[in-house]
Amino acid sequence: MNLKQLEAFVSVAEEGSFSKAAKALFLTQPTVSAHISSLEQELNVRLFVRNTKEVNLSDSGRILYEYAKQMVVLEKKIEAAFDGTRKEEGHSIRIAASTVPAQYLLPSILTAFSRKYPREQLKITETDSAGVVEQIVNHNADIGFTGTVLEKKHCCYIPFYRDELIVITPNTEKFRFLKEKDGINTEDRSWIQNEPVIMREEGSGTRKEAERLLKSVGIAVRDLNIVATIENQETIKRLVGSGTGISIISRLAAEEEIEEEKVLSFPLGGEDERRNINVIYNKNLQLTATGESFLRMVRKVYPENAV
Repeated sequence: MNLKQLEAFVSVAEEGSFSKAAKALFLTQPTVSAHISSLEQELNVRLFVRNTKEVNLSDSGRILYEYAKQMVVLEKKIEAAFDGTRKEEGHSIRIAASTVPAQYLLPSILTAFSRKYPREQLKITETDSAGVVEQIVNHNADIGFTGTVLEKKHCCYIPFYRDELIVITPNTEKFRFLKEKDGINTEDRSWIQNEPVIMREEGSGTRKEAERLLKSVGIAVRDLNIVATIENQETIKRLVGSGTGISIISRLAAEEEIEEEKVLSFPLGGEDERRNINVIYNKNLQLTATGESFLRMVRKVYPENAV
């Protein structure tokens, strides 16, 4: 057995739930389940009594909990004892982030982390979601942030923020009338096919999720009148505001323009118009203590948005 398994066990025991324990530890639920399963196999006992509503300790589980809790507490004391040393020496965390999390979510996380660990060095690279995943796979980044999930070996995705993709249009009489009409019929998005569309670049998480949501409302990308494919979303917003076309963008990225009435916004609709923003790391590599502290900070900064 190891400390990670015991930490997972203690968290499940205290949270009364595998899913809640996974969120508290910034792990996936399958990882927590695997830790518990390994412990049960190694000790040849059943640690939890499970039913549809809750998870309770078995008799053997209660015995193990007393020992495991002491070890987890001791681990925290060791971390605290060397925390001052970490602050003095400083470490470097390599972070890769796609556009939306880099510009609208990461700043709050970095500010909070730097206040607590002022001597830690953070090296930030902004790229698209595909680039983030490649950097994690190739060990060029320790932690990544993406707006979509790209299936790659060794990557562990932890969703921490629920983002909404919306359609933005010029603030013209035509679209103001459509917005009034939209209050009556919110499901019809067929009009998107009749407009010039500005899309994010291939490899963008926003692009992939936009294609998924369009498909859910019965619109194929091949049927769109795509007039431009652009990487910079600030350029996209300016083009939409000037009347060049419409676009699909994160609400996070368009809030200021919507509030200032430079553009109009429409929900994209579909089965699930929201997407997860994920923090990602290579599960085959052991994160440093600093890296794990950074992951915990993500949860602290966005606790209400955790999914």
